[in-house]
Amino acid sequence: MPVLRRTLPPVNGLVVFEAAGRHLNFTRASEELALTQSAVSHQIRQIEEHLGVTLFQRQGRGLKLTREGDRLH
Repeated sequence: MPVLRRTLPPVNGLVVFEAAGRHLNFTRASEELALTQSAVSHQIRQIEEHLGVTLFQRQGRGLKLTREGDRLH
């Protein structure tokens, strides 16, 4: 079990990722989860660093899931 714990992203981050992926908007995800937009962005960045992939493509004011982000979602 200790090895598995080191490979899985933090559960809180996965909850945030799911909401952000569903809304394709960090602000809407933050409102749903009662977090700041900055906290959502930070959680997503942590998961991306943990997994070593980019999960969202930032385009202007919107978001799009990358291939890896879509697979995870």
